[in-house]
Amino acid sequence: MAKDNGTVDWIVHILVKAVGGRIALIPWVFFVVTALLSGFGSVEPAAIAIIAPMGMGFSRRYGIRPLLMGLMVTNGATAGGFSPLSIFGTITNQVVERNDLPGSPLLLFLASFVFNVILGLVCFFLFGGREPLGKRDLGHGLEDKDGEPASGVGPGSADTGAGGSGGADGPAGGGPGGSPAPYHDPERRAARRSVQTTMVKDADEDVEITTFDLNRIVTLVGLIVLAVMVVPPLNQDVGFTAISIAVVISFFSPRISKGAVSKIAWPTALLVCGMGAPLFAALIICFIGAVVSAFASTTGILGALIPLAVPFLLTGSVSEIGLIIALAISSSVVDSSPFSTSGALVVANSPEDQRDKVFKQLMVWGFSMVVIAPIVTWLTFVVPGW
Repeated sequence: MAKDNGTVDWIVHILVKAVGGRIALIPWVFFVVTALLSGFGSVEPAAIAIIAPMGMGFSRRYGIRPLLMGLMVTNGATAGGFSPLSIFGTITNQVVERNDLPGSPLLLFLASFVFNVILGLVCFFLFGGREPLGKRDLGHGLEDKDGEPASGVGPGSADTGAGGSGGADGPAGGGPGGSPAPYHDPERRAARRSVQTTMVKDADEDVEITTFDLNRIVTLVGLIVLAVMVVPPLNQDVGFTAISIAVVISFFSPRISKGAVSKIAWPTALLVCGMGAPLFAALIICFIGAVVSAFASTTGILGALIPLAVPFLLTGSVSEIGLIIALAISSSVVDSSPFSTSGALVVANSPEDQRDKVFKQLMVWGFSMVVIAPIVTWLTFVVPGW
């Protein structure tokens, strides 16, 4: 519903304005928005399917590397993926509670969020995040920190593979015969401003995302109420509360809401019912989670692997909370693999001329996470014994 009535687009618009046109912060805007979506219960692939196309549009417009934007979107989805409201968090916490294990939903969420923020910083500096530092778009073209016209950032930059020719909406385009286009050309200024007034389809009419209408107000209030109702001291059932709020929202926008039910990932929701299997060792189970999740659904893997750890955890040999956190992070940060749903969505939404490159880079990054994430999380959360 939040996507269909334009609330998600409005949040993106507000956050882009909040960073003051700073190009280097735009990937972080999409990190935050995707984290919000997954944190409020959207399945990770669904959140990425909503945000990745918008993110790739911004990357083309401002010359941000598609790989960087894609990784920030996937890491953002994972960062919010273990909130008490989310699918991953619900699976993990219910399995822990069902097996009478000590757990901390808040610590699980915060540890996963901080880990993914740090991972986002690594991606930012590894994959070109420093290139647009100091560049801004204030609606009349890209400027550097001194207010001068910026170069090297935009669709015509070397990073985007456009050969420096630029486009109508880029900061480094060319005029007739390859000469630089006027910096204050009205068409180019209008194209840049379009990022701030993107149109979204609302039933049979176009509504600017800058419009804060009743539907969006009700949706935002509903999200806030949901967040308050399901945490202590209220501790209301997440599913019942979410459905109740959705019914209220649908009264205000029945035409928009009628299509939302069909977009719910019902197979994933039904998959959250109990599963069980034995366990062998803490580190091995983290590696199993990472390897399998790189090719399969993280939602299903978490529900299957955490019960595997129960016999091992009951021995008291390792920190129960530490192992659960390590397993949760190891199984989710590998979703940037192009063989997973999340990574495949990033590849599909990349510029066509860079799709093969993004696929190869995501494959290297995703499989490096298969090796690195289990070891780092095991050393950080399991070995210390806290």
